[in-house]
Amino acid sequence: MRFQCSSCGRSLGYEGLCWKCQDEAERRAILSLSPEQLEEKIQHLLDHAELLDDWDTAEYRDARNLLELLNICPPELQQAAFQAEVFSFDELYYHAPADVRDGLIARLLETTDAQEASELMCCLAMQGDDITLQVLLELEQNPRPWRQELYIDPSVYAQYGGWTFDKAGRRRLLNFDTCYLLEKSDGKQETIRLAVPREDHCPHCGSRLVDILVLDGTDERLRFLGIDGIFTATCCLNCICFAEASFSRYTLDGGSTPLSTTMLVEDVESCFEEDYLAEMAANSFALGANPVPLFYGADRDDLNTIGGFANWVQDWNYTTCPDCGKPMKYLAQLPWETLLEDAEGTLYIEVCPDCQVASVHYQQT
Repeated sequence: MRFQCSSCGRSLGYEGLCWKCQDEAERRAILSLSPEQLEEKIQHLLDHAELLDDWDTAEYRDARNLLELLNICPPELQQAAFQAEVFSFDELYYHAPADVRDGLIARLLETTDAQEASELMCCLAMQGDDITLQVLLELEQNPRPWRQELYIDPSVYAQYGGWTFDKAGRRRLLNFDTCYLLEKSDGKQETIRLAVPREDHCPHCGSRLVDILVLDGTDERLRFLGIDGIFTATCCLNCICFAEASFSRYTLDGGSTPLSTTMLVEDVESCFEEDYLAEMAANSFALGANPVPLFYGADRDDLNTIGGFANWVQDWNYTTCPDCGKPMKYLAQLPWETLLEDAEGTLYIEVCPDCQVASVHYQQT
């Protein structure tokens, strides 16, 4: 028997709300909390900080919602989490105070366990100050025994916090410190356009190429991007599922030239039909009027965001610019289901402003 979502009418195999409406209801509930209710929740989290390490608890979900939707994560909660040895909730330590940072560093330098070292480096990546950078740099130059069990260097762990460093210890920011939500709109939007079909075709599969994201960097809300013109990222939506990344070069007048697609498989057949392109192009999104917290979309697979932190379906992934060889900067995420019904996974758009290169890559749910 088929059911319909009691809110949006979407077809379901069960009675109640679809997952998108459930998420929206959860967001509305958190955003409508009174100051007294917020204070009560925070005190409860302080009293039960040990539960923040368990992803199945209401406490973990409340803490995530407060951080992501309201930008609330007081130092007292970060201190309580550290004392309770909560190390799997990495974002909780974003810009944590010096005493928490020092405790994380001491624990990292003492551990002999590779898994604990991995978790602690993620926590420190979120803390992210210059002392943290120096510690991770020292560990990169002088690896501890547990490094042999890990796949990646400390400089790559730093990327989890939206930054990294080179061999000389120079910091490179990989995230923007502002975040905007893309909201469904009924009208044509000039600032943001998604999935605009092009006339040229993919050299690998023959499918029509798409300008997956077009935005106007001169809009005052997007000045934080440092793009003084039109940004366009181009890819083949058929091949992106079988590629490491797809690169294009944008010009500030709105032009975009495909550069290359790093394919992971050969002989990809075209199966992305024109009807799919039309359905995606018919979507209209508007840039939110005001910025949202940096982690607003970091745990949500139903939100399109510009800037801030991404909701990595798998591990964080900053592609390397084909021109300068440096890690590119995360710009936007587009959960595919927001553009094409019942599609899975997320598209991530990154940029190298110095080289005017855009990249698109995909992670599957």
